[in-house]
Amino acid sequence: MEKIRLLLIEDNRLLRDSLTAILRKQRGLKVVAAVESTKHALHKAQESKPHVILLGLDFHAAEALRKQVPEAKMIVMNFMPLQEDVLEFIRLEVSGFILKDATLRDFLKTVRSVARGNKVLPPSLTDSLFSRVVEHTGRMGEAQLSESVRMTGREREIIEVIAEGLSNKEIAQRLHIAVHTVKSHIHNILEKLALHTRLEIATYAHSKGISKSSRS
Repeated sequence: MEKIRLLLIEDNRLLRDSLTAILRKQRGLKVVAAVESTKHALHKAQESKPHVILLGLDFHAAEALRKQVPEAKMIVMNFMPLQEDVLEFIRLEVSGFILKDATLRDFLKTVRSVARGNKVLPPSLTDSLFSRVVEHTGRMGEAQLSESVRMTGREREIIEVIAEGLSNKEIAQRLHIAVHTVKSHIHNILEKLALHTRLEIATYAHSKGISKSSRS
């Protein structure tokens, strides 16, 4: 049975050498290259044809490697990534995530699982609504991401007025609803879109053409 060919990208030499030593001791795994930068990785990837690429929180590297070796699976290694970062990597067809404080067992399990074609999210995200959105994204593609999150008519109204910069009180007055109802809708919107702040909702609205200003 062919070994899983690994390419490791890590700018911290001590960590890179340590991970390489650990991986080389594992049955069924073969480190074909361990490099410090995207530039070196692109050369090595073309040369060694890895099955799995381990990299840090680097969108540029992920995008470049996806174009260079589209058949390779990618795993991002980092401390807890933001949900929007996870989504962006999913769009770049990254297959898995390993937290840098993961156990060796979980680390190796993720590598082998991704090599088999599975998708692996950080454990802290697997039970969230966001993980279900990511699951839909993987099946449907980026173009249909917004359709995988269903908004009510009222929620779309709230998104639109948030994009105008209105406060909760002003939104309540505009839509003739109670302030606590506004807060409830905003909470639901943040959960559905895996966002954290009103500013992020406004940015989303403008990018999707939901706000009045983006349609004018």
